[in-house]
Amino acid sequence: MKLQQLRYIWEVAHHDLNVSATATELFTSQPGISKQIRLLEEELGVDIFARNGKRLTRITPAGKIILDKVGEILREVASIRHIADEYRNESRGTLSIATTHTQARYALPEILPGLRQAYPEVTLHMRQGTTEQIGDWASSGEVDFAIAPEVMDRYPDLIMMPCYRWNRSVVVPKNHDLARRDSLGFDDLKRYPIVTYDAGFWERLPVAGDSEQTESVFDIALSAVDTDVIKTYVRLGFGVGIIARMAYDPEEDHELVAIDASNLFKASTTFIGCRKGTFMRQFMIDFVGAFAPHLTPELIERAFVAPNPAARAAVFDGIDLPER
Repeated sequence: MKLQQLRYIWEVAHHDLNVSATATELFTSQPGISKQIRLLEEELGVDIFARNGKRLTRITPAGKIILDKVGEILREVASIRHIADEYRNESRGTLSIATTHTQARYALPEILPGLRQAYPEVTLHMRQGTTEQIGDWASSGEVDFAIAPEVMDRYPDLIMMPCYRWNRSVVVPKNHDLARRDSLGFDDLKRYPIVTYDAGFWERLPVAGDSEQTESVFDIALSAVDTDVIKTYVRLGFGVGIIARMAYDPEEDHELVAIDASNLFKASTTFIGCRKGTFMRQFMIDFVGAFAPHLTPELIERAFVAPNPAARAAVFDGIDLPER
């Protein structure tokens, strides 16, 4: 069994079983990949892929279990390389982040220029997506860090650490009926179409108090992942916008009025996290510390060695999170 063979079956599985596309991606030949996969299957005595002639059609049950283990092996190999890189040159490498549009647009610009200045040889990669996509990318090892507005409980291999608390604002055009209001109630919102985040976000939207408000009591005119898209359609008159408070800029959004909605919605918490066993290079530790200053190297280490989610949560008990 060779590491190259493991990488081949992993990449084929993640290229929709397209051996030709995998060969192009890896700068090698299609027959060479097919041969190595066959040799591995012969050595193991099981088929990893089912076939129709020469074409791969699906991953076998045994193949799914094998690929899970292969993913772990390849991530450990990458970690070993990171360790070697750290000792060769601790100021050079890559930092990949998966996050929401709101974090990428309104939170990260405050810290990434400083990180870039401190580590000019570190290449930054940023991917934006839904909470589910962020969790999948981080859990699979495709990115180093996940930054998301909630704990992703269905990803037990991620260590998520609280960064700050935030709430929402209602945004309307300056000529809107609500523009002169200092505060709003749910009855006000139910009178107008709503423009807000994607449906998955809305389903998890925490409502203040004991109200049993659900999505069905609102008229959702449009939902989107991108906050700037939401504000654009509010300007066009699609409805009343509900956005993260930090995403309203009085100068850039001068055509809109923001009304604090913290009386309507419970505060949310943004978390940053990475896979268990991640080798934290110095620039990664500095990145976490810049994004959430209370996450000291000592606190990060305690979170990493905590034996279970409950013990990990206890690490952060008593920390007074900042608000945005």
